Amino acid sequence: MIVITLLAIWRGAKAIEKTNVIMMTSLFVLLFLALFLALYMDFQDGSLDGATFMFSIQPDYLLQPKTWINGLSQSAWSCSAGMGTLITYAVYMRRDEDTTLNAFTMGLANNSISIIAGVTVMSAIFAAAADPIAVVSGGSSSITFISLPSVFSVAPGGRIGALILISVFFLALTFAAVTSMISTVEMAVRNFADHGMERNKAVLSVCAAIFLFGLPSAVLAIKMDASGVAYPEFLEVQDHIWGYGLMFSGLFIAFAIWRYGWAVWRSRVTEGSAEDSFSGWVTHGMPAFRDEFVNTGDNDLHIGRWWDFLMYFAFPLLFVVLLLSYFVDIIVNVDDPWNPTNADGIGIVLMFWGITAGLFMILNRYVLINRAVRTGGPGAYWSLLWFFTGNFRLEPRALVRNATRETAEDISTLPGGQDPYVICMGESIPSSDESDVETAHLLDADVDAISGRASIG
Repeated sequence: MIVITLLAIWRGAKAIEKTNVIMMTSLFVLLFLALFLALYMDFQDGSLDGATFMFSIQPDYLLQPKTWINGLSQSAWSCSAGMGTLITYAVYMRRDEDTTLNAFTMGLANNSISIIAGVTVMSAIFAAAADPIAVVSGGSSSITFISLPSVFSVAPGGRIGALILISVFFLALTFAAVTSMISTVEMAVRNFADHGMERNKAVLSVCAAIFLFGLPSAVLAIKMDASGVAYPEFLEVQDHIWGYGLMFSGLFIAFAIWRYGWAVWRSRVTEGSAEDSFSGWVTHGMPAFRDEFVNTGDNDLHIGRWWDFLMYFAFPLLFVVLLLSYFVDIIVNVDDPWNPTNADGIGIVLMFWGITAGLFMILNRYVLINRAVRTGGPGAYWSLLWFFTGNFRLEPRALVRNATRETAEDISTLPGGQDPYVICMGESIPSSDESDVETAHLLDADVDAISGRASIG
Protein backbone atom coordinates (compact mmCIF):
# COMPACT_ATOMS: atom_id res chain seq x y z
CA MET A 1 0.00 0.00 0.00
CA ILE A 2 2.80 2.41 0.86
CA VAL A 3 4.46 1.72 -2.51
CA ILE A 4 1.19 2.35 -4.39
CA THR A 5 0.69 5.58 -2.46
CA LEU A 6 4.25 6.68 -3.17
CA LEU A 7 3.86 6.09 -6.91
CA ALA A 8 0.51 7.91 -7.01
CA ILE A 9 1.80 10.99 -5.20
CA TRP A 10 5.21 11.07 -6.91
CA ARG A 11 3.75 12.53 -10.14
CA GLY A 12 1.56 15.12 -8.42
CA ALA A 13 -2.11 16.08 -8.61
CA LYS A 14 -2.93 14.51 -12.00
CA ALA A 15 -1.67 11.09 -10.91
CA ILE A 16 -3.57 11.37 -7.62
CA GLU A 17 -6.78 12.18 -9.49
CA LYS A 18 -6.43 9.26 -11.92
CA THR A 19 -5.60 6.81 -9.13
CA ASN A 20 -8.56 7.90 -7.01
CA VAL A 21 -11.01 7.71 -9.93
CA ILE A 22 -9.99 4.12 -10.74
CA MET A 23 -9.91 2.94 -7.14
CA MET A 24 -13.12 4.62 -6.00
CA THR A 25 -15.05 3.21 -8.97
CA SER A 26 -13.68 -0.25 -8.23
CA LEU A 27 -14.51 0.22 -4.54
CA PHE A 28 -18.18 0.85 -5.32
CA VAL A 29 -18.44 -2.23 -7.54
CA LEU A 30 -16.64 -4.54 -5.10
CA LEU A 31 -18.52 -3.27 -2.06
CA PHE A 32 -21.94 -3.81 -3.62
CA LEU A 33 -20.87 -7.31 -4.68
CA ALA A 34 -19.76 -8.06 -1.11
CA LEU A 35 -23.06 -6.64 0.20
CA PHE A 36 -25.08 -8.95 -2.06
CA LEU A 37 -23.10 -12.02 -0.98
CA ALA A 38 -23.34 -11.11 2.74
CA LEU A 39 -27.11 -10.52 2.57
CA TYR A 40 -27.51 -13.82 0.74
CA MET A 41 -25.65 -15.58 3.57
CA ASP A 42 -27.66 -13.80 6.27
CA PHE A 43 -30.99 -14.67 4.61
CA GLN A 44 -30.29 -18.41 4.55
CA ASP A 45 -32.26 -18.87 7.80
CA GLY A 46 -35.13 -16.69 6.56
CA SER A 47 -34.14 -13.58 8.51
CA LEU A 48 -31.75 -10.67 8.24
CA ASP A 49 -30.36 -10.75 11.76
CA GLY A 50 -27.24 -8.75 10.95
CA ALA A 51 -29.03 -5.84 9.28
CA THR A 52 -31.66 -5.83 12.04
CA PHE A 53 -28.96 -5.72 14.71
CA MET A 54 -27.14 -2.86 13.00
CA PHE A 55 -30.20 -0.61 12.81
CA SER A 56 -31.62 -1.49 16.23
CA ILE A 57 -31.39 1.27 18.84
CA GLN A 58 -30.28 0.64 22.42
CA PRO A 59 -31.09 3.76 24.48
CA ASP A 60 -28.50 2.91 27.14
CA TYR A 61 -25.69 3.32 24.64
CA LEU A 62 -26.96 6.76 23.62
CA LEU A 63 -26.34 7.96 27.18
CA GLN A 64 -22.68 6.92 27.11
CA PRO A 65 -20.17 9.65 26.09
CA LYS A 66 -17.98 7.02 24.42
CA THR A 67 -20.73 6.29 21.87
CA TRP A 68 -20.82 9.89 20.67
CA ILE A 69 -17.05 10.34 20.83
CA ASN A 70 -16.51 7.19 18.73
CA GLY A 71 -19.14 8.28 16.22
CA LEU A 72 -17.76 11.79 15.86
CA SER A 73 -14.14 10.65 15.60
CA GLN A 74 -15.05 8.01 13.00
CA SER A 75 -17.02 10.51 10.94
CA ALA A 76 -14.24 13.09 11.27
CA TRP A 77 -11.61 10.57 10.19
CA SER A 78 -13.54 9.18 7.23
CA CYS A 79 -14.55 12.67 6.01
CA SER A 80 -11.07 14.06 6.79
CA ALA A 81 -12.64 16.77 8.95
CA GLY A 82 -10.02 18.48 11.08
CA MET A 83 -7.07 16.74 9.40
CA GLY A 84 -6.21 19.46 6.92
CA THR A 85 -6.71 17.12 3.97
CA LEU A 86 -9.35 19.24 2.28
CA ILE A 87 -7.25 22.35 2.84
CA THR A 88 -4.44 20.57 1.00
CA TYR A 89 -6.65 19.41 -1.86
CA ALA A 90 -8.06 22.95 -2.12
CA VAL A 91 -4.69 23.95 -3.55
CA TYR A 92 -5.62 22.11 -6.75
CA MET A 93 -9.20 23.42 -6.99
CA ARG A 94 -10.48 26.08 -9.35
CA ARG A 95 -11.49 29.35 -7.75
CA ASP A 96 -15.08 28.91 -8.98
CA GLU A 97 -15.37 25.40 -7.49
CA ASP A 98 -18.71 24.69 -5.79
CA THR A 99 -17.30 23.97 -2.33
CA THR A 100 -20.65 23.64 -0.55
CA LEU A 101 -22.02 21.11 -3.05
CA ASN A 102 -18.73 19.19 -2.94
CA ALA A 103 -18.82 19.11 0.87
CA PHE A 104 -22.45 17.94 0.90
CA THR A 105 -21.78 15.27 -1.73
CA MET A 106 -18.70 14.04 0.10
CA GLY A 107 -20.51 13.73 3.42
CA LEU A 108 -23.51 11.98 1.86
CA ALA A 109 -21.37 9.57 -0.18
CA ASN A 110 -19.04 8.81 2.72
CA ASN A 111 -21.79 8.02 5.20
CA SER A 112 -23.74 6.03 2.61
CA ILE A 113 -20.72 3.84 1.89
CA SER A 114 -20.12 3.44 5.63
CA ILE A 115 -23.68 2.17 6.08
CA ILE A 116 -23.31 -0.27 3.17
CA ALA A 117 -20.02 -1.57 4.59
CA GLY A 118 -21.61 -1.89 8.04
CA VAL A 119 -24.55 -3.91 6.71
CA THR A 120 -22.10 -6.13 4.79
CA VAL A 121 -20.00 -6.86 7.87
CA MET A 122 -22.92 -7.36 10.28
CA SER A 123 -24.79 -9.62 7.87
CA ALA A 124 -21.74 -11.82 7.32
CA ILE A 125 -20.99 -12.07 11.06
CA PHE A 126 -24.55 -12.95 12.07
CA ALA A 127 -24.78 -15.47 9.24
CA ALA A 128 -21.68 -17.47 10.14
CA ALA A 129 -20.33 -16.64 13.62
CA ALA A 130 -21.26 -18.93 16.50
CA ASP A 131 -21.42 -15.97 18.91
CA PRO A 132 -21.91 -12.82 16.81
CA ILE A 133 -22.29 -10.51 19.83
CA ALA A 134 -18.85 -11.53 21.15
CA VAL A 135 -17.34 -10.96 17.71
CA VAL A 136 -18.87 -7.48 17.43
CA SER A 137 -17.65 -6.51 20.91
CA GLY A 138 -14.05 -7.24 19.90
CA GLY A 139 -13.59 -3.82 18.26
CA SER A 140 -13.29 -2.67 14.67
CA SER A 141 -9.74 -3.95 14.11
CA SER A 142 -10.57 -7.33 15.60
CA ILE A 143 -13.69 -7.63 13.43
CA THR A 144 -11.85 -6.67 10.25
CA PHE A 145 -8.62 -8.61 10.51
CA ILE A 146 -9.45 -11.55 12.77
CA SER A 147 -13.17 -12.33 12.74
CA LEU A 148 -14.15 -11.62 9.13
CA PRO A 149 -11.67 -14.04 7.51
CA SER A 150 -13.05 -16.88 9.62
CA VAL A 151 -16.63 -15.76 8.93
CA PHE A 152 -16.08 -15.54 5.18
CA SER A 153 -14.45 -18.98 5.16
CA VAL A 154 -17.88 -20.58 5.62
CA ALA A 155 -19.54 -18.66 2.79
CA PRO A 156 -21.80 -20.70 0.48
CA GLY A 157 -20.05 -22.28 -2.48
CA GLY A 158 -17.31 -24.01 -0.53
CA ARG A 159 -13.72 -22.87 -0.85
CA ILE A 160 -14.39 -21.03 -4.11
CA GLY A 161 -17.26 -19.04 -2.59
CA ALA A 162 -15.17 -18.21 0.47
CA LEU A 163 -12.24 -17.15 -1.69
CA ILE A 164 -14.45 -14.89 -3.80
CA LEU A 165 -16.04 -13.19 -0.78
CA ILE A 166 -12.73 -12.72 1.05
CA SER A 167 -11.02 -11.39 -2.07
CA VAL A 168 -13.83 -9.00 -2.96
CA PHE A 169 -14.19 -7.56 0.54
CA PHE A 170 -10.51 -7.10 1.32
CA LEU A 171 -9.74 -5.75 -2.14
CA ALA A 172 -12.45 -3.13 -1.59
CA LEU A 173 -11.00 -2.43 1.85
CA THR A 174 -7.54 -2.02 0.33
CA PHE A 175 -8.81 0.43 -2.28
CA ALA A 176 -10.55 2.45 0.43
CA ALA A 177 -7.39 2.47 2.54
CA VAL A 178 -5.15 3.51 -0.35
CA THR A 179 -7.39 6.43 -1.39
CA SER A 180 -7.49 7.62 2.23
CA MET A 181 -3.73 7.18 2.59
CA ILE A 182 -3.03 9.16 -0.58
CA SER A 183 -4.79 12.23 0.81
CA THR A 184 -3.08 11.86 4.19
CA VAL A 185 0.40 11.53 2.70
CA GLU A 186 -0.19 14.38 0.24
CA MET A 187 -1.14 16.62 3.17
CA ALA A 188 2.22 15.98 4.86
CA VAL A 189 4.16 16.22 1.59
CA ARG A 190 2.67 19.63 0.76
CA ASN A 191 3.69 20.96 4.17
CA PHE A 192 7.30 19.90 3.67
CA ALA A 193 7.31 21.21 0.09
CA ASP A 194 5.96 24.56 1.26
CA HIS A 195 8.98 24.90 3.51
CA GLY A 196 11.59 24.31 0.83
CA MET A 197 11.96 20.53 0.56
CA GLU A 198 11.93 18.99 -2.91
CA ARG A 199 8.67 17.16 -3.56
CA ASN A 200 10.28 13.80 -4.33
CA LYS A 201 12.36 13.95 -1.16
CA ALA A 202 9.26 14.87 0.83
CA VAL A 203 7.33 11.91 -0.62
CA LEU A 204 10.13 9.48 0.23
CA SER A 205 10.58 10.89 3.74
CA VAL A 206 6.88 10.82 4.63
CA CYS A 207 6.33 7.29 3.25
CA ALA A 208 9.42 6.01 5.10
CA ALA A 209 8.17 7.56 8.35
CA ILE A 210 4.71 6.02 7.90
CA PHE A 211 6.28 2.61 7.28
CA LEU A 212 8.49 2.80 10.38
CA PHE A 213 5.86 4.18 12.75
CA GLY A 214 3.24 1.79 11.37
CA LEU A 215 5.30 -1.34 11.95
CA PRO A 216 4.25 -1.83 15.62
CA SER A 217 0.56 -1.80 14.67
CA ALA A 218 1.21 -4.39 11.96
CA VAL A 219 3.54 -6.85 13.68
CA LEU A 220 2.87 -6.78 17.43
CA ALA A 221 1.20 -9.88 18.86
CA ILE A 222 -2.53 -10.45 18.97
CA LYS A 223 -3.98 -10.40 22.51
CA MET A 224 -6.95 -12.12 24.11
CA ASP A 225 -9.26 -10.15 26.39
CA ALA A 226 -10.94 -11.52 29.53
CA SER A 227 -13.83 -12.98 27.54
CA GLY A 228 -11.52 -14.77 25.10
CA VAL A 229 -12.01 -12.38 22.18
CA ALA A 230 -8.85 -11.80 20.13
CA TYR A 231 -7.81 -8.28 19.17
CA PRO A 232 -4.63 -6.51 17.91
CA GLU A 233 -3.77 -4.61 21.10
CA PHE A 234 -1.31 -2.01 19.82
CA LEU A 235 -3.50 -1.12 16.84
CA GLU A 236 -6.54 -0.73 19.09
CA VAL A 237 -4.54 1.45 21.48
CA GLN A 238 -3.47 3.76 18.65
CA ASP A 239 -7.06 4.00 17.47
CA HIS A 240 -8.07 4.85 21.05
CA ILE A 241 -5.44 7.61 21.24
CA TRP A 242 -5.63 9.32 17.87
CA GLY A 243 -9.36 9.02 17.19
CA TYR A 244 -9.94 11.67 19.84
CA GLY A 245 -6.96 13.70 18.66
CA LEU A 246 -8.90 14.51 15.49
CA MET A 247 -11.36 16.51 17.56
CA PHE A 248 -8.50 18.73 18.70
CA SER A 249 -7.39 19.15 15.09
CA GLY A 250 -10.91 20.28 14.23
CA LEU A 251 -10.79 22.72 17.13
CA PHE A 252 -7.58 24.27 15.76
CA ILE A 253 -9.18 24.75 12.34
CA ALA A 254 -12.25 26.28 13.99
CA PHE A 255 -9.91 28.57 15.94
CA ALA A 256 -8.36 29.75 12.65
CA ILE A 257 -11.88 30.59 11.40
CA TRP A 258 -12.61 32.48 14.63
CA ARG A 259 -9.38 34.47 14.30
CA TYR A 260 -10.17 35.35 10.70
CA GLY A 261 -13.61 36.63 11.68
CA TRP A 262 -12.12 38.61 14.56
CA ALA A 263 -9.49 40.19 12.29
CA VAL A 264 -12.10 41.20 9.69
CA TRP A 265 -14.33 42.72 12.36
CA ARG A 266 -11.45 44.69 13.95
CA SER A 267 -10.34 46.01 10.57
CA ARG A 268 -13.88 47.21 9.83
CA VAL A 269 -14.08 48.82 13.26
CA THR A 270 -10.88 50.71 12.42
CA GLU A 271 -12.37 51.77 9.07
CA GLY A 272 -15.55 52.90 10.83
CA SER A 273 -17.84 50.49 8.95
CA ALA A 274 -18.59 48.24 11.96
CA GLU A 275 -19.58 48.87 15.56
CA ASP A 276 -17.07 48.17 18.31
CA SER A 277 -19.51 45.97 20.21
CA PHE A 278 -20.74 42.40 20.52
CA SER A 279 -23.50 43.06 18.00
CA GLY A 280 -20.90 44.44 15.60
CA TRP A 281 -18.85 41.26 15.93
CA VAL A 282 -21.96 39.12 15.35
CA THR A 283 -22.87 41.17 12.27
CA HIS A 284 -19.42 41.50 10.68
CA GLY A 285 -17.06 39.02 12.33
CA MET A 286 -19.04 35.80 12.54
CA PRO A 287 -20.14 35.66 8.87
CA ALA A 288 -16.78 36.87 7.50
CA PHE A 289 -15.32 33.46 6.72
CA ARG A 290 -18.61 32.12 5.34
CA ASP A 291 -19.13 35.13 3.09
CA GLU A 292 -15.56 35.08 1.76
CA PHE A 293 -14.77 31.38 1.38
CA VAL A 294 -18.05 29.42 1.52
CA ASN A 295 -20.73 31.48 -0.25
CA THR A 296 -18.47 32.56 -3.09
CA GLY A 297 -21.24 33.13 -5.64
CA ASP A 298 -20.32 30.00 -7.58
CA ASN A 299 -22.11 27.52 -5.32
CA ASP A 300 -25.58 26.08 -5.86
CA LEU A 301 -26.18 25.55 -2.13
CA HIS A 302 -26.27 28.73 -0.04
CA ILE A 303 -25.12 28.35 3.56
CA GLY A 304 -27.06 30.52 6.03
CA ARG A 305 -26.21 32.09 9.38
CA TRP A 306 -26.93 28.83 11.15
CA TRP A 307 -23.43 27.72 10.07
CA ASP A 308 -21.88 30.63 11.98
CA PHE A 309 -23.64 29.69 15.20
CA LEU A 310 -22.65 26.04 14.79
CA MET A 311 -19.01 26.99 14.23
CA TYR A 312 -18.72 29.66 16.93
CA PHE A 313 -20.94 28.26 19.69
CA ALA A 314 -22.27 24.73 19.14
CA PHE A 315 -18.99 23.07 18.14
CA PRO A 316 -16.82 24.34 21.04
CA LEU A 317 -19.62 23.63 23.54
CA LEU A 318 -20.14 20.08 22.26
CA PHE A 319 -16.37 19.55 22.16
CA VAL A 320 -15.92 20.49 25.82
CA VAL A 321 -18.99 18.58 27.04
CA LEU A 322 -18.23 15.37 25.13
CA LEU A 323 -14.52 15.27 25.90
CA LEU A 324 -14.95 16.06 29.59
CA SER A 325 -17.77 13.52 29.86
CA TYR A 326 -15.63 10.87 28.22
CA PHE A 327 -12.61 11.55 30.43
CA VAL A 328 -14.76 11.58 33.57
CA ASP A 329 -16.29 8.27 32.49
CA ILE A 330 -12.79 6.76 32.12
CA ILE A 331 -11.66 8.10 35.52
CA VAL A 332 -14.72 6.65 37.23
CA ASN A 333 -14.94 3.28 35.48
CA VAL A 334 -11.36 2.33 34.52
CA ASP A 335 -8.90 0.99 37.07
CA ASP A 336 -5.71 3.06 37.41
CA PRO A 337 -6.67 5.44 34.56
CA TRP A 338 -3.57 7.67 34.93
CA ASN A 339 -1.11 4.80 34.43
CA PRO A 340 0.51 5.37 30.99
CA THR A 341 0.81 1.60 30.49
CA ASN A 342 -2.95 1.10 30.86
CA ALA A 343 -4.30 0.77 27.31
CA ASP A 344 -7.78 1.90 28.39
CA GLY A 345 -6.76 4.87 30.54
CA ILE A 346 -6.20 8.59 30.11
CA GLY A 347 -2.51 8.48 30.97
CA ILE A 348 -1.50 6.74 27.74
CA VAL A 349 -3.55 9.22 25.68
CA LEU A 350 -1.95 12.25 27.33
CA MET A 351 1.51 10.70 27.06
CA PHE A 352 1.27 10.10 23.30
CA TRP A 353 -0.31 13.52 22.71
CA GLY A 354 2.45 15.20 24.72
CA ILE A 355 5.28 13.38 22.93
CA THR A 356 3.82 14.14 19.50
CA ALA A 357 3.16 17.80 20.34
CA GLY A 358 6.75 18.14 21.56
CA LEU A 359 8.15 16.59 18.38
CA PHE A 360 6.01 18.85 16.20
CA MET A 361 7.14 21.96 18.07
CA ILE A 362 10.78 20.92 17.65
CA LEU A 363 10.27 20.27 13.92
CA ASN A 364 8.53 23.61 13.46
CA ARG A 365 11.22 25.55 15.30
CA TYR A 366 14.37 23.85 14.01
CA VAL A 367 13.42 22.30 10.65
CA LEU A 368 10.38 23.82 8.94
CA ILE A 369 10.04 27.47 9.97
CA ASN A 370 13.73 27.93 10.75
CA ARG A 371 16.92 26.12 9.93
CA ALA A 372 19.80 25.54 12.32
CA VAL A 373 23.09 26.90 10.95
CA ARG A 374 26.23 25.53 12.55
CA THR A 375 28.50 28.10 14.20
CA GLY A 376 31.14 25.69 15.52
CA GLY A 377 31.31 22.86 18.00
CA PRO A 378 32.63 19.28 17.99
CA GLY A 379 32.05 16.45 15.51
CA ALA A 380 31.29 16.22 11.83
CA TYR A 381 28.31 18.07 10.36
CA TRP A 382 26.22 14.91 10.03
CA SER A 383 26.84 13.86 13.66
CA LEU A 384 24.67 16.74 14.99
CA LEU A 385 26.91 17.07 18.06
CA TRP A 386 27.16 20.78 17.27
CA PHE A 387 23.36 20.98 17.49
CA PHE A 388 23.04 19.25 20.85
CA THR A 389 25.86 21.39 22.30
CA GLY A 390 24.13 24.59 21.21
CA ASN A 391 26.68 25.64 18.59
CA PHE A 392 24.18 26.96 16.05
CA ARG A 393 22.01 29.92 15.19
CA LEU A 394 18.47 29.90 13.78
CA GLU A 395 17.73 31.47 10.42
CA PRO A 396 14.22 31.75 8.93
CA ARG A 397 13.48 29.53 5.95
CA ALA A 398 11.88 30.93 2.83
CA LEU A 399 8.28 29.78 2.52
CA VAL A 400 7.07 28.71 -0.93
CA ARG A 401 3.32 29.22 -1.07
CA ASN A 402 0.81 26.59 -2.08
CA ALA A 403 -0.40 27.96 -5.43
CA THR A 404 -0.98 26.01 -8.62
CA ARG A 405 -0.09 27.14 -12.12
CA GLU A 406 -3.76 27.77 -12.87
CA THR A 407 -4.20 30.36 -10.12
CA ALA A 408 -4.78 33.97 -11.12
CA GLU A 409 -4.42 35.27 -7.59
CA ASP A 410 -1.76 37.62 -6.34
CA ILE A 411 0.15 35.66 -3.72
CA SER A 412 -0.38 38.42 -1.16
CA THR A 413 -4.11 37.61 -1.10
CA LEU A 414 -3.47 34.02 -0.03
CA PRO A 415 -3.40 33.05 3.68
CA GLY A 416 0.06 33.91 4.95
CA GLY A 417 0.82 35.96 1.87
CA GLN A 418 1.99 38.93 3.95
CA ASP A 419 4.64 36.83 5.71
CA PRO A 420 8.01 38.56 5.12
CA TYR A 421 9.60 35.22 4.27
CA VAL A 422 7.10 34.28 1.57
CA ILE A 423 8.86 34.17 -1.79
CA CYS A 424 6.77 35.91 -4.47
CA MET A 425 7.48 35.55 -8.17
CA GLY A 426 10.19 37.87 -9.41
CA GLU A 427 11.70 38.35 -5.96
CA SER A 428 15.19 37.26 -5.01
CA ILE A 429 15.95 34.67 -2.36
CA PRO A 430 16.75 36.27 1.03
CA SER A 431 20.49 36.42 1.63
CA SER A 432 20.14 34.16 4.67
CA ASP A 433 18.83 31.40 2.41
CA GLU A 434 21.28 31.64 -0.47
CA SER A 435 23.33 28.82 1.01
CA ASP A 436 20.27 26.63 1.51
CA VAL A 437 20.75 24.17 -1.36
CA GLU A 438 17.27 22.64 -1.16
CA THR A 439 15.47 25.99 -1.15
CA ALA A 440 17.57 27.36 -3.99
CA HIS A 441 17.08 24.21 -6.05
CA LEU A 442 13.31 24.27 -5.52
CA LEU A 443 13.02 27.91 -6.49
CA ASP A 444 15.23 27.51 -9.56
CA ALA A 445 13.46 24.36 -10.76
CA ASP A 446 9.82 24.88 -9.92
CA VAL A 447 9.05 28.60 -9.74
CA ASP A 448 8.34 30.67 -12.85
CA ALA A 449 9.64 34.21 -12.46
CA ILE A 450 6.35 35.91 -13.20
CA SER A 451 6.22 39.05 -11.13
CA GLY A 452 3.55 39.03 -8.45
CA ARG A 453 2.21 35.57 -9.31
CA ALA A 454 2.55 32.28 -7.48
CA SER A 455 3.28 29.30 -9.67
CA ILE A 456 4.41 26.12 -7.96
CA GLY A 457 4.51 23.00 -10.15
